Amino acid sequence: MAGDRYISFGHYINGLSFANLGLFTGFADGIYNAVYSLVILEIFRSSVTVGFYVALYSVFCMFVGLFANEILRRFSKVRVFYTVLLMLAAGYAMMSFSIQPRTFITLDFTTGIAITLSQMLIPLFMADFGKKIGIARVNARYHLWVNIGALFAPLIAVTIAGHFGNRSAFMASSLIYVAGYLFFKWFRIVQTDKQFKPINPRRTFRALWKNTRAFFAMPGMLRAYLVNFGFYSLRAMRYLYVPIVVIEAGFSKDTLGWVLTLGIIPYLILSELMGRAVQKYGKNIWLILGFASFAVLSAVATLVTGFPLLAIFVAWQISGALMEPVHDLLFFDNAEPAQRSRFYGVFRTSAHLPNVIAPVLAALCITYFGATSAVWFVTAVIGALTVGIIITPHK
Repeated sequence: MAGDRYISFGHYINGLSFANLGLFTGFADGIYNAVYSLVILEIFRSSVTVGFYVALYSVFCMFVGLFANEILRRFSKVRVFYTVLLMLAAGYAMMSFSIQPRTFITLDFTTGIAITLSQMLIPLFMADFGKKIGIARVNARYHLWVNIGALFAPLIAVTIAGHFGNRSAFMASSLIYVAGYLFFKWFRIVQTDKQFKPINPRRTFRALWKNTRAFFAMPGMLRAYLVNFGFYSLRAMRYLYVPIVVIEAGFSKDTLGWVLTLGIIPYLILSELMGRAVQKYGKNIWLILGFASFAVLSAVATLVTGFPLLAIFVAWQISGALMEPVHDLLFFDNAEPAQRSRFYGVFRTSAHLPNVIAPVLAALCITYFGATSAVWFVTAVIGALTVGIIITPHK
């Protein structure tokens, strides 16, 4: 990114400073995710329709990710990040009061722009400032803070939802993003402003297509993309359908809150340990263990009910904790520092495309088998296929 230079920043700032932002994003997103699928279910009254809605939403976010390179060519990362934090704070506050479904959906798509950009910018900041510390260590620290923030988020979310309604929980996420904005302002980062040029739509779309082709032509990037796709497919299915399955099984919202909270503990225990384990043993072994165990547990989840199923929902978080600090490192291993901002938008579509494909497959499974629990067959297949991709020799 020509001209995307840091003029000044606090002398105390390094990669771990940006990793600390995980406390805010983890807390806010943990509250949001705990009730999001329940709110969408209230609107559409069908778990099948929920899947198709999330797929449409994710298509939108995927295109935002593709256009991110064009946004960062015209505006500095710091200016964009300030803007998206304010968008998230304002958007979630309004979502907590929205009554009409169309109002909520409009705000949902608007905040989707901001959350997509924020999820791209934080890793780019960590890579920019974490060279001396090491990306693996900074990434592990970020996920540790994400999970600390998310630890009590589900219980807080269901408590607020129980007293004031599901949508009211979004106000807590709004306040957390306000705090995140003030924390980022403390970094005192100044970047050069870029000269704004009029946007030619035809040239922009040609640039997007050219950039996408160049990304997949780079050695190792297709493999990195597919592995990240597999990780986010499992994550999407877990966030979307665990709350619905727990409630449909007759458990209370309090039980749901405890299931989601207990599921954070493996991440807290393993986050820092994984940073050192990756440096010592490499990435592939942990990716294989994570995806393979998730596939096995998913297969069992299609057969059991009641408390054994809740135990699986907690246990497979160990699988997720093994993968979380390493699932995107294949991109940073294969991209030169000067290429990261250019190609990260294309790579990040691997986080949104699963939200298109996986829920559609889940909706088809629910329709065919007549039970929401059939979605775990999809996660079992995705986990097994991703293991195959990792162990297949590549050039």
